[in-house]
Amino acid sequence: MSGMAGQPAPGPSGLDALAALGEPTRRALYDYIVAQDRAVSRDEAATATDTKRATAAFHLERLVDDGLLQARFARVTGRTGPGAGRTAKLYARARRQIAVSLPPRRYEAAGREAVPVSDAVARAADRAGRRIATGGADLAEALTRSGYEPKHGPDGRIHLANCPFHDLLARHADLVCAMNLHLLQGLIGELGACAQARLEPAAGRCCVTITLS
Repeated sequence: MSGMAGQPAPGPSGLDALAALGEPTRRALYDYIVAQDRAVSRDEAATATDTKRATAAFHLERLVDDGLLQARFARVTGRTGPGAGRTAKLYARARRQIAVSLPPRRYEAAGREAVPVSDAVARAADRAGRRIATGGADLAEALTRSGYEPKHGPDGRIHLANCPFHDLLARHADLVCAMNLHLLQGLIGELGACAQARLEPAAGRCCVTITLS
């Protein structure tokens, strides 16, 4: 679908995409697909999650639209040529760019204090974090499911190797960092986890780190 003057219609925000995983069926399909080391067909994903095929197809397409999965067509038999069978739509986790290059002064400014954001943005980020936490997952699982790629460091902190909102960083680094902080604080609060999120920006990872109590 296109917007006005032939321009593509705007896609969902990163917050909307992550909040979409709060829907149980969609989350189950996403969790199954990202756990595989190969692309997965609709039929396989539906069977593995005990979901009707039509329902699975709807949620899988939503995950593609939200940028959380990527899809391609291929023959599941691996054969080509006559008699190889029909192609199937296969789904895999969308590979997001991890490395982000920002001027050092942006890191320093964000690290000194939480960048002020509007109440509306702070509330939306907090709600999104709490929706992501729905379902009783532990902190590491919720972070992984949301695309943060958590890594436990030798200092006892959790470093987030990926920022799900990297596409916005070049233009709105301070806002994204503050939004990330509010989202993760909401996530931690909803889970009741003994942890604290704080802004500690550094190149090549998310600007927020998590310290376990």
